[in-house]
Amino acid sequence: MTAEPMRLGVCYYPEHWPETQWADDAARMVAAGLSRVRVGEFAWSRIEPEAGRFDWGWLDRAIAVLHAAGLGVILGTPTATPPKWLVDTMPDMVALDADGHPRGFGSRRHYCFSHAPYRDEAVRITRAVAERYGQNPAVVAWQTDNEYGCHDTAISYSASALKAFRHWLKARYGTIEHLNQAWGNVFWSMEYPSFCAVDLPNQTVTEANPAHWLAFRRFSSDQVAAFNRAQVEALRDLSPGRDVMHNAMGFFTQFDHHDLAADLDVVGWDSYPLGFLDSFRFDAADKLAYARQGHPDIAAFHHDLYRGCTQGGRWWVIEQQPGPVNWSAHNPAPLPGMVRLWTLEAMAHGAELVSYFRWRQFPMAQEQNHAGLLRPDSSAAPGLAEARAAADDIAALGPAGAATRQAALVFSYDADWITQIQPQGRGFSALWAAFECYSALRRMGLNVDIVPPGRSLDGYALCVVPCLPHVPEGLVGELQNFAGQIVIGPRSGSRTAEFAIPDGLAPGVLRPLLPLKVTHVESLPPGLSHQGDGWHAARWLDHAEGDAEAEFVAADGTVAGWRYGRTRYLASWPERDLVDALLGRAAGDAGLACHTLPDGVRLRRAGELTFAFNYSAMAAELPRSQAGTPILGARRMDPASVCVLKA
Repeated sequence: MTAEPMRLGVCYYPEHWPETQWADDAARMVAAGLSRVRVGEFAWSRIEPEAGRFDWGWLDRAIAVLHAAGLGVILGTPTATPPKWLVDTMPDMVALDADGHPRGFGSRRHYCFSHAPYRDEAVRITRAVAERYGQNPAVVAWQTDNEYGCHDTAISYSASALKAFRHWLKARYGTIEHLNQAWGNVFWSMEYPSFCAVDLPNQTVTEANPAHWLAFRRFSSDQVAAFNRAQVEALRDLSPGRDVMHNAMGFFTQFDHHDLAADLDVVGWDSYPLGFLDSFRFDAADKLAYARQGHPDIAAFHHDLYRGCTQGGRWWVIEQQPGPVNWSAHNPAPLPGMVRLWTLEAMAHGAELVSYFRWRQFPMAQEQNHAGLLRPDSSAAPGLAEARAAADDIAALGPAGAATRQAALVFSYDADWITQIQPQGRGFSALWAAFECYSALRRMGLNVDIVPPGRSLDGYALCVVPCLPHVPEGLVGELQNFAGQIVIGPRSGSRTAEFAIPDGLAPGVLRPLLPLKVTHVESLPPGLSHQGDGWHAARWLDHAEGDAEAEFVAADGTVAGWRYGRTRYLASWPERDLVDALLGRAAGDAGLACHTLPDGVRLRRAGELTFAFNYSAMAAELPRSQAGTPILGARRMDPASVCVLKA
């Protein structure tokens, strides 16, 4: 948790508006309680309209106007939108999709991470911007690029990617014989005579070797991290002492954010709860019930995920939805009060900054239907008053204290790649197993920290490993030394680092914690389930035998949950009733005080404060089991309202 009150900011594009408007915009930002403003991340064509000819005047003046108003500038490197003149000089810089089609000019993110000359150009423009503004007192932080991988662009199938992949493979495996053995290429006569003979895994007749895919996913992730690192090094050289941040996205796993964060001071993310609810795999009932609020665990899940990416736990919301978006199948407006709620929820989870996207709705181009804090005619949109109200709340509450440690949830991007490559059934994903377990813990009113494998578990009472097919070195020892309760989910320990079934079968290296052997697995079609006492096992089953106790047994004898000492094994997909029951028992054994919360209500404890958020469209009453005196709001919570209790 930050020792200072959370700041508020906004994303602003001075190049979109008449210069005569800038000073008034800056003054209105300050009046709304904002103190940070992000600029410049899409402005390459205005900064460098021709190769080598820079136009700094407009940006000099814009930064000066914002600074004079008392706003700290977060300056973006403009590499997400390389200009047309650059693309024309090196047309092979664009990424290719899995079908071999170019990701062409005319929108954004039209580059391949593996294209070495473009990476050089990205470093060149980064250095040029940092040489100009790196010591400017107005600039308080930097953002590298914008939303790496957005629009499915982290993975490219270009000639540049193929060349770089072959070099990556040689560095990893050393000899082609080692690669062939590690991938099991004797199967289907897939053995390669040399690294130069290895192709990319797309456009095969049927599915490519899963080990080939996993290597390519790891390589592609490394390319994103390397591209980012080159910019970070330039910024640290020319603008020392300022935070460097990148803005991640929701439910996005095309690269390993833990690796990216190793080079950053702060991880930012872009929070669009309504767009994410409509666009991702929530059921029809949730999409209707939370259409104007967002699912109550979407924002919090990502707050806790990205907080766990850096060792220091520093994170920002750099784009907060303030109104309808333009990119989902349906784009409702937030329920009145939700922009304030989302802001205070980020505070409760330890954000240092919430920045709204965007200041003013732009009346042209692709995002003309994307709301801002102002309408296109400069009149106030509903989000502006809610931002001002949140600023007042933050000032009244002061800094949030350190979060109470209760449950740790272990998540690995590598795990999600494995389950995407070989799902063994439609829709199975380690990311969504993590989300279901996270949501169950939050329904009990618990604090959850999402951590990568290998992070210390000290101070937690419960550790949940929802789905971890490949268990990285060191995690088993960490779990063995952990004093609390442990829950391990399906498919964990079922693959080696090279995507093979381990010797002795699953759970592989986890067997010291779980003396079981998974003999076979099933993925079940809709409607086929096994009924237990108030729960059901569906979609997935790990059939196991061994010395553990069968704890959750269906009427037909199917075992959905095992227990051995302080470790439990969830052998089925975390369906809501089953995961609630199993995690509830584990939490009780861990000595955690759980609550029965009204639908849509969530809690977060920070120091002496307990924040309560009502995502429901109905009024809700906090349970009596939740102690504390309200210092903001009331225990009877209206829809889209916040109550803060002090112990």
